[in-house]
Amino acid sequence: MANKLDAFLTELRTIDGMRNAILCGITVSKKDKSAEFSLVTDKTYTVKEEGEARDICEKYLPEDFSARLKIVKRVPDAEMLKKRIFSYIQNTYPAAGAFLDENNIEVEMLESGAHFYVDIASGEQSLFSSGKILDEVSRYLMSGYCGTFYGNVRIVEKVAPDTSLLDEMPEDREESIPLEIRRFRIENYKKIDGADTYEQLTKAVYMADMHNVDDVFTICGNVQYIEEIKYTKHNEKTGEDAEKTRFSITVNDGTLGVRMTYFPKKATVDKIREIKVGDKIMITGSNEEYNGSKSFKAAKINWGEPPADFVPEARKGKPVPKFYHTVFPEEYVDFTQTGLFDDFSKPADLKNNVFVCFDLETTGLNNNPAMGRMDRIIELGAVKIVNGEIAEKFSSFVACPQRLSKEIIELTGIEDADLVGAPDVEKVLADFYKFTDGAILVGHNVNFDYRFVSYYGEQCGYMFDKKMYDTLTLAQDVLRGKLANYKLNTVADYYGFTFNHHRAFDDACVTAKVFIELVKAKGKLS
Repeated sequence: MANKLDAFLTELRTIDGMRNAILCGITVSKKDKSAEFSLVTDKTYTVKEEGEARDICEKYLPEDFSARLKIVKRVPDAEMLKKRIFSYIQNTYPAAGAFLDENNIEVEMLESGAHFYVDIASGEQSLFSSGKILDEVSRYLMSGYCGTFYGNVRIVEKVAPDTSLLDEMPEDREESIPLEIRRFRIENYKKIDGADTYEQLTKAVYMADMHNVDDVFTICGNVQYIEEIKYTKHNEKTGEDAEKTRFSITVNDGTLGVRMTYFPKKATVDKIREIKVGDKIMITGSNEEYNGSKSFKAAKINWGEPPADFVPEARKGKPVPKFYHTVFPEEYVDFTQTGLFDDFSKPADLKNNVFVCFDLETTGLNNNPAMGRMDRIIELGAVKIVNGEIAEKFSSFVACPQRLSKEIIELTGIEDADLVGAPDVEKVLADFYKFTDGAILVGHNVNFDYRFVSYYGEQCGYMFDKKMYDTLTLAQDVLRGKLANYKLNTVADYYGFTFNHHRAFDDACVTAKVFIELVKAKGKLS
């Protein structure tokens, strides 16, 4: 794909009026078998040259497709680039942006492109060199403007901010606000295992709230995944091995999807085998601590379903902010997602919904206040999928009042210095709440990250009560038997996606790409 794209741009740029042209996107219409190429040029072009460009575009399309052109002439000036550079650094690299103001940036316009300089104080170089910020700024400018852009730093005398306060910050001691636990009525109960109490038979806890329940409770929803797994168990008394059966099941009630393992009784195993994807069941069990987090332990399964008119009840919270205040989404530009040489068809579920794929980096694994002090969010990354393509990105570090552990620094590459000047969690989640408005949430093992967002969101008054999909569950369904495991990097490798693992935006972006491929392969979401 990359080689064909390079060849396309090389041939296109042989036309004088397109000498510095860039490709911003391709919109494909399957109905009339056409593709609209969105081009940006900084040169004046003639009608003849426009026709030549169209011919080149059609050359790289499938034989029965025609090409249309949408050409924008865009010539930036120094002041425009200066504002773009400052805004990009502030939003994408807030730790470095905290040391800058707009006057620290100078732009020198060239015949094609520009050089830009960032004035920094001695000692701030590592903020700009370690993360290759200037290279990323250059790539960002070249994604929207024609020409070549180079950046460099200049050491000047500046008064550096006092970061010693980081050592003096008090330990975070805020008390958690009790989270509301919502329930709905269970209908059409039919016994498989039975239940211990009347409430367990008639009331189901919202899956989005279940991690806050301490007693035995019931959840109820649609089966998204079920697999029977054979295993061998050794009997210490007899010294013999016996073959056993367990089931891996995922159920979703419209507020969350829950994965669990269920060990059937001999009397019920055949009835459990009758359950298939799409069926509605109720599962009674409890939360148990495992591997530093809580997971749901299924004890009993029965037939049961939510009311036919069930619509999840939203918790009362703050309204969606009218404006972004701290973290500003940006247009996502990725030539490899244009689908120029891929299958143009996309399922209706993918095109007719808006999705936000998100990922977090945190100070640890504890995402439940019932297990002690909650760990902190230190980075949030997300992308928005519109009409089946990644359209926007959202990324920010999050201020943390405690030192990062050596393990987290080694795992993520995020250091304390990266978080200096970063916005606090309330500001980031306020903007993220707006970014997710009207969207379905998607993540890989989404429950883990959702619990952090749900907890800190509710502390700030933002209720992230949204429908969610888990790419881990989708991968289990679509790629069953094809992979050794369903970890994000394993699924990404299967589809040929490379990324910087354990960084929030990179993980969110590759999750989105994987999600699109999985839905295309399955043909639908339900």
